[in-house]
Amino acid sequence: MEPVTHFYPLGAGWIEVIAGCMFSGKTEELIRRLKRAIIAKQKVKIFKPKIDTRYSETEIVSHNEQSLPSILIDKAEDILELAGDAQVIGIDEAQFFDLKLVDVCNKLADEGKRVIVAGLDQDYRGEPFEPIPQLLATAEFITKTLAICVVCGNIADRTQRKIVSHERVLVGASDSYEARCRKCHYIPD
Repeated sequence: MEPVTHFYPLGAGWIEVIAGCMFSGKTEELIRRLKRAIIAKQKVKIFKPKIDTRYSETEIVSHNEQSLPSILIDKAEDILELAGDAQVIGIDEAQFFDLKLVDVCNKLADEGKRVIVAGLDQDYRGEPFEPIPQLLATAEFITKTLAICVVCGNIADRTQRKIVSHERVLVGASDSYEARCRKCHYIPD
């Protein structure tokens, strides 16, 4: 659902966060909002971390293969240099950035930009995944997306790692992860 923004004066900026587990439609929702901004003839720029090349190096891509052109960046601060005169800033896979992303998003919003950020709110252990918790605290609009548990069919809000690795950040898709509910999720050894 699109945030209700009719009470925001023209030129006012804000932050929208789309958070949830893997396969819950975060990037799909980000793309939907960005496409609407493009249709409204707003200047849009989209960023994603260089570490995420799963589906494309030049686009953000949802698991259902929707896509939009994006700019690969090394660090959150790069967004400030590249945002230019964009009115709407899209940021995908926010969990791959450090806490400086929070300052970047706030600065952009303070400049009057609409900032839409999508990312995992929990890691594979079910623990808060920075910088999403901090962004949730400063965002004007929050959307929590849910998936379907592949084990029992219940609503899923956790990301289950299917392979053995103790690295917190491990880029992967359905080969490495699946959506699970609270009951079916477990922390691998």
